[in-house]
Amino acid sequence: MQNTLLTLCGILMIASPLRADSGPKMNFVFVLIDDLGWADLSCYGSTYHETPNLDALAKSGVRFTHGYAACPVCSPTRASIMTGRHPVRVDITDWIPGQNAKQDAGHRFLQIEDRNELPLQEVTIAEALHDAGYQTFFAGKWHLGGAGFLPTDQGFDVNHGGGHWGQPPAGYFAPWKNDYLQEHRAGEYITERLTEESVAFLKGRDQSRPFLLFLSHYDVHTPIHKDDRHFEHFEEKRKTIDTVSSPISERRGTSRAQQDNAQYASMVSAIDDSVGRITAAIQEQGLEDSTTIIFTSDNGGLCTLRKEGPTCNLPLRSGKGWLYEGGIRVPLIVRIPGITKAGEVCREPVLSTDFFPTMLELAGVALPIDVALDGDSIVPELRGQKSTTTRTLVWHYPHYHGSEWTPGAAIRVGDWKLIEFYEFGDVELYNLATDPGELKNLATEERDRLDDLRRQLHQWQENLHAKMPQPNAAWVAE
Repeated sequence: MQNTLLTLCGILMIASPLRADSGPKMNFVFVLIDDLGWADLSCYGSTYHETPNLDALAKSGVRFTHGYAACPVCSPTRASIMTGRHPVRVDITDWIPGQNAKQDAGHRFLQIEDRNELPLQEVTIAEALHDAGYQTFFAGKWHLGGAGFLPTDQGFDVNHGGGHWGQPPAGYFAPWKNDYLQEHRAGEYITERLTEESVAFLKGRDQSRPFLLFLSHYDVHTPIHKDDRHFEHFEEKRKTIDTVSSPISERRGTSRAQQDNAQYASMVSAIDDSVGRITAAIQEQGLEDSTTIIFTSDNGGLCTLRKEGPTCNLPLRSGKGWLYEGGIRVPLIVRIPGITKAGEVCREPVLSTDFFPTMLELAGVALPIDVALDGDSIVPELRGQKSTTTRTLVWHYPHYHGSEWTPGAAIRVGDWKLIEFYEFGDVELYNLATDPGELKNLATEERDRLDDLRRQLHQWQENLHAKMPQPNAAWVAE
């Protein structure tokens, strides 16, 4: 990774811009989907969902097979994208405001209190680019704070629809009761409207200045609904599925074992349509040779609940809320003019904290001084270079979640991944190279490796002053 000198904790000591030329600045279109699973796209192996526009984007750029969200839920990952800092460092480790952990016999630990907004003193990607002369546009889900902490308080010139909500406050169809996005007509679909606002920005922007367009769709988050343009197609397609897979038990939860939800599939098609319209507008405006496109999700697909979720992340295990691969590995497609090669597949692990330094390097903007960054620029990987160092990735999720996840943490070093389950007092160890589905727990066979990874995880938590769950006196062991 270039332009960073890192300590164990990932603290940035020195940085300088890569671009020294006086040519046109790089533009950025960042499309973030809510709860989109790693296996939800055709180009990632789905045979039920259909994503022709995203497949085309992948063929024109780089598709990452090991792209990770910094957390298995939304707000922490969104904070990591905005700041390049780990959720632990910004003290947003759960979705805002999070799930209340009752002080009863069923909860081993007390609730951990974290922030309910992204602090204004944090330097966001929008602020860094805005200070460098960029126009900054935001549309869609924010979920990093309400009044006083909105996108327009964090470096964006424009905010269409971003507030404190984790999902549309009154559903996906107007009237949606969103204070920052007035509907045009009854029944209007918010996904289409956010796309229209984004296209309008591309057409009406100040052409003398570079831009950051951040489109953050509420789809495919609950409430699960249907896009009438696509629903009947997938309902008919569902009827042609020959086999029915039984749900998979996951500790206290249940995981969906196949993709066959026609409503959810229609939502995936809605965001694919959106990407198609955005890429078409980029081409129409003559921006293909100056615009980076980044497409990803804030966490894994909602697969595991008490009675299973709407999608399936197989071959990855479990989903949103969990620290198995299905909860943290996400689709990631990047196209950068002059850098990425069409149709490339990158198998290097990258984290959502990496977008911040990557975008600033591409823009030729210096990284902020005296700010502890946890992300690395992935420009070398985007150029097709293979990393010569072993990357350490850590996830700290000490909260209870509606997916039936209980407090825990995980670390990945190379191909090896360890997960601690605090509620149950146990640990699991997997070799992702041979077992990407995390089916064979090697904790007993690889005791020395387990102890080493556990030590590294605990050292990381100590160095970043991670908040650890405290015992609940009312808890009764099962």
